[in-house]
Amino acid sequence: MKINILDINGKKSKTIELPSCFSNEIRGDIIAKVLEAKKSRQPYAPSLVAGKQHSASGKFRHRRHVWKSQYGLGISRIPRKIMSRRGSQFNREGAEISSTKGGRRAHPPKILSMINKKKINKKEMKIAMSSAISATANEKEMKKRYKTLKDKKIDNLPLIVESKVLSLKIKQLISNLKKILGENLFKLALKKKTIRSGKGKLRGRKYKKNEGLLLVVGKNEKLRTNAFDIKNVKNLGISDLAEGGAGRLTLYTEQAIKDLGEKIK
Repeated sequence: MKINILDINGKKSKTIELPSCFSNEIRGDIIAKVLEAKKSRQPYAPSLVAGKQHSASGKFRHRRHVWKSQYGLGISRIPRKIMSRRGSQFNREGAEISSTKGGRRAHPPKILSMINKKKINKKEMKIAMSSAISATANEKEMKKRYKTLKDKKIDNLPLIVESKVLSLKIKQLISNLKKILGENLFKLALKKKTIRSGKGKLRGRKYKKNEGLLLVVGKNEKLRTNAFDIKNVKNLGISDLAEGGAGRLTLYTEQAIKDLGEKIK
């Protein structure tokens, strides 16, 4: 399959042969399975000794003639720590259990329940990767992901630009992106951070932000900016291409296409 390469002004400069990974069947079910297995969550739990760092003893008895007895005091059988003492008379306070002041939590979060143990076969991972790459070259998948493109025409998919674009200053690169992507796609390209409407502002999720453009560069190419995401072919993963749905707006450099062809066969 032949595809046009765009120059830094968005005009066709030459055509190249696309690697086979861009024309594979798109398996959304396997992509979803891999993304589920790659989900990570920071485990958290209280300290193992939280609420137990005291001198409370759990050996109280409701029995006569036992030192530290609770006999005749009308108090429950819970561990108690001694606050003050006079002979065999004690001023005690409940400790350790969840119903007491400063005690441990009843049902604390458990780390084991937060560790993702799902695994994926190598063949499935390979299919998911080629499906995610194919989706970036599929107009139907892009329109499914971006509702604003529903009635728009998207040309030149997959979007490939000559590697010379990486030599531009960031300000110049962003202005040239408008010519390369076109006005409709450029609106989705830059990262935006907005204040959420509604009560979510009070619940620790004040800001919303979009994914923006993903620029895939070759193995020996580099670029740094916060305006959009940049990923090297060496580290390119399914989470980068398909997080939030297959068909992410992706721009490849000419060198990245050659390296992808060697990496995925």
